[in-house]
Amino acid sequence: MRIRLVVEGVTLAATLEDTTAARDFASMLPLELTLEDYAATEKVSDLAKRLTTDGAPAGVTPAIGDIAYYAPWGNLALYYKAFRYSPGLVRLGKIEGSVDVLRRPGRLAAKIERIKE
Repeated sequence: MRIRLVVEGVTLAATLEDTTAARDFASMLPLELTLEDYAATEKVSDLAKRLTTDGAPAGVTPAIGDIAYYAPWGNLALYYKAFRYSPGLVRLGKIEGSVDVLRRPGRLAAKIERIKE
């Protein structure tokens, strides 16, 4: 499934994986979120509900551009730096192209929505 993230007026295209967790996330769209920096590696935001992680691996090693769900805390994570293997992290999809807008300091306003095909 194709989605669009609009972060501080910058549009990012992304694709969600065909997994239970990604479909559960897609069912919540559109979303308006405030993204906050975490560990100078990712922007995170709490979600209104926890996602199902049925069938998900025990963890993943996130790469730049990954859209992920951190099950222990119930938050969305958008990676602008690669990171080490993280138990409880579930990859939801991938941002295509530059993620430079995510590197901006401080809180960022974001809207995430499906792209109608």
